[in-house]
Amino acid sequence: MEKIDLEKLKKQLLSRVDTDDLLEIKKINNLIRLYELDAKCDEIINQEGVRIIIENGKQRFIKSHPSMNEKMKINAQIIALEKSIKFKMKVNKEVPPSATSSVESKDERGGLI
Repeated sequence: MEKIDLEKLKKQLLSRVDTDDLLEIKKINNLIRLYELDAKCDEIINQEGVRIIIENGKQRFIKSHPSMNEKMKINAQIIALEKSIKFKMKVNKEVPPSATSSVESKDERGGLI
């Protein structure tokens, strides 16, 4: 899987919010930090595997890596934070405003009138 350039992502996200709103900037910084933590969890899981073996005397347990649980928590936080960010609406430059249609602007009417 290709790693994401987090600095580039941060610039892109900041271009989509009101940069005068300090709360939105804080949310973007928090979001980037969560992505960094998620990447660290990925590194650890890649090194150690998705399962770990716990040995306690003669007992031996196999369980999922603790970073897997952390990734799930981080993912939930990312989703919640993304929903709370007030992104600017993108203006579609391809469709001119006169191209939008409404019932009032139509010259032709349906056959039920």
